[in-house]
Amino acid sequence: MSIRSLKTFSLFTAGIFLSSICFGQIPGLPELPGLPAGAGAAISIIAYVIEKHEASERQRRIAEERARQAYAKMPAKRKAALKAKKVRYIAVDTEKNEKTSPKAQKSVMVWDTQSEKMANESVYDVQKAPPVGSTAKFDTYSAEYVGSGT
Repeated sequence: MSIRSLKTFSLFTAGIFLSSICFGQIPGLPELPGLPAGAGAAISIIAYVIEKHEASERQRRIAEERARQAYAKMPAKRKAALKAKKVRYIAVDTEKNEKTSPKAQKSVMVWDTQSEKMANESVYDVQKAPPVGSTAKFDTYSAEYVGSGT
């Protein structure tokens, strides 16, 4: 496969991916022909995790507080949409500390909406945060990214 063909294929694939996200998540935009309503919303993004390390007590406390607030403020319709997409986890920002990679844009933790506890004690340092409202992969968890939850 030539470089030009590879570039063309990559751009085409990226265009389809981005358009499916936009058409599936922005209210008021028409659905793509041949796709069921909200099909773009089911696409996951793999967060580029630079480093994973154990959370400090402060990081865990901040993440848990933000996750509880974000989930409490979440409208019932959005919670139902999470259940329909089979997304059990939300990802929230926590503060950076001395263990945080210098290349990290954000430090993120994963919260379990069913048990209402942190899914684990890990902090994921990400090079670039996923868009708020998107579903991203952190290790084995598919989590909706809520940012700082405010």
